Amino acid sequence: MLQNIRDNSQGWIAKTIIGLIVVLMALTGVDAIITGASNSQNAAEVNGQAISQNELNQAVEMQRRQLLQQLGQEFDPSLLDENLLREASLKGLIERSLLLQGAADAKFAFSQPALDQVIVQTPEFQVDGRFNAERFDQVIRQLGYTRMQFRQMLEQEMLIGQLRAGLSGSGFVTDEEVSAFARLEKQTRDFATRTIKVDAGSVQVSDDDVKAYYDAQQSQFMSPEQVVLEYVELKKDAFFSEISVSDEELKAAYESEIANLAEQRQAAHILIEVGGDVSDEQAKAKIDDVQKRLQQGEDFAALAKEFSQDPGSANEGGDLGYAGKGVYDPAFEDALYALNKDEVSAPVRSEFGWHLIKLLGVQAPEVPTLASMKDKLEADLKAQRVEQRFVEATKQLEDAAFESSDLVQPAQELGLKVQTSEPFGRQGGQGLASNRQVLQAAFSQEVLEDGSNSGAIELDPSTLVVVRVKEHRKPQQLTLEQVSDSIRGQLTQTRASEAAKAAGEALVAELRDGKAQAEGGDWQVVEAATRNQEGVDPAVLQALFRMPKPTGDASEFTGVTLGNGDFVVVRLKGVSEPEQALSDEEKAMYRRFLASRSGQQDFAAFRKQLESKADIERF
Repeated sequence: MLQNIRDNSQGWIAKTIIGLIVVLMALTGVDAIITGASNSQNAAEVNGQAISQNELNQAVEMQRRQLLQQLGQEFDPSLLDENLLREASLKGLIERSLLLQGAADAKFAFSQPALDQVIVQTPEFQVDGRFNAERFDQVIRQLGYTRMQFRQMLEQEMLIGQLRAGLSGSGFVTDEEVSAFARLEKQTRDFATRTIKVDAGSVQVSDDDVKAYYDAQQSQFMSPEQVVLEYVELKKDAFFSEISVSDEELKAAYESEIANLAEQRQAAHILIEVGGDVSDEQAKAKIDDVQKRLQQGEDFAALAKEFSQDPGSANEGGDLGYAGKGVYDPAFEDALYALNKDEVSAPVRSEFGWHLIKLLGVQAPEVPTLASMKDKLEADLKAQRVEQRFVEATKQLEDAAFESSDLVQPAQELGLKVQTSEPFGRQGGQGLASNRQVLQAAFSQEVLEDGSNSGAIELDPSTLVVVRVKEHRKPQQLTLEQVSDSIRGQLTQTRASEAAKAAGEALVAELRDGKAQAEGGDWQVVEAATRNQEGVDPAVLQALFRMPKPTGDASEFTGVTLGNGDFVVVRLKGVSEPEQALSDEEKAMYRRFLASRSGQQDFAAFRKQLESKADIERF
């Protein structure tokens, strides 16, 4: 079902759902958050529509979580400028508001039953392949939404997706554009290269050169600031050996487990929506007509395909799949659970319109035996108690660490061992020093300068540590003797690369003047090279396809420095364009690519137009 929705929607629904689950909101200004500076704004109005403080705060938090996820554990959160974070989030909310207004003006709509289908069929809301209301509530709570808020937000994302798909899908290109692009894309070039390699042996770097560089760049040659930490580690797994579960507790847990098992019902429906130009009476009359045709023996699935206004299920004969209680509208659900298999309800009014509902199937819960569930139940009960004991121990550790001037007392109270880390700097290191929160705490004023114990830091869901600085090694000036070898190597490489470039540029000039030969054993010839030619350095290919076409029998010359310092002289001998006509498959491929690119440009232009015409006020 969801696959059909995805296919019919050209993939934007799937992308939206994935984006929602991993909390990757479509906000802008990421780069500026890390490096720039600007003023913070708290809220705004977009064409009279307010963006509330709560919306902004939630967007800021989501933006922060997105950035930390993208940048990884090594990233220092202190580099995130709060003012810029808020500004970028507000900018994203303004853009979102403009797009929603644009979707409304364009009369885009996404029905509530279609939202039901998206939610029910989303894997992140399922347990063992079936929608689970508890799982759904758990996930959206983690995102900071109530059910109503999530549905509203999801509907908005769908509307924006429809608008984007509509504009992006409207791009088109002419046959001439396809042919011109294909000629460029399939163009080949005949060329030759001559490499002037870096010759470090020909470069002399004196002791005076090394000293002069050292004296001029002393600030570069400092030992890294480092700390050595003492820490105590609290592990959740250590408490399992302390927990036991009785047979009575296992039996009670089993009874509770099987009591929660619920049947799943497979429903199909025909929906006539109420709203817009369709009144309640008109919709009721139409659903009554459909009911009469059912009573005359017509097929429910065929009528659903013909009349149902639920785009998510109509093409499937109205099939909504299996779901338990708590998914559908209350009136819809009451009618569904009053049906026997293959029975069709009378017309049912929900908040979406009028329905005819058919019960296609019932899946009764399978009740496992206590013996089959014993290991799982025992593990679950132990895990619950270990979790509780872990929370209590965490609180005890935090309190003891706060009250103590060292880690000896907290370690004794909880039976832990005080451990010592290897030295590491602000860039981190191995093991404990690879954790971003540990780095942040180790170099904080409270721990580094005031000598306090840190708070409890989560290394992973089952491990906490408290750290304190045992030794602070401040940066010190490295002596010339310590860094002379690295300076000498750096100067040698730089000068050798400069010499290779100078020689190469001189050769290019001679070749252009006809004073040097562009043939011989030093030249490597490549014929009919494509833009993705294997075995050719990408920098050379890039320079090659930027060169103008040769005129007559003359060649074009250029040069490029490689990453290792070598200089490559490039001779362009000829350019060939395909003579064979494009196949239909190739034309279609190029057309899709160019139309997609054109559509994306159209959508970007549409966003700019919305913004230029909007009345936007920031507070």
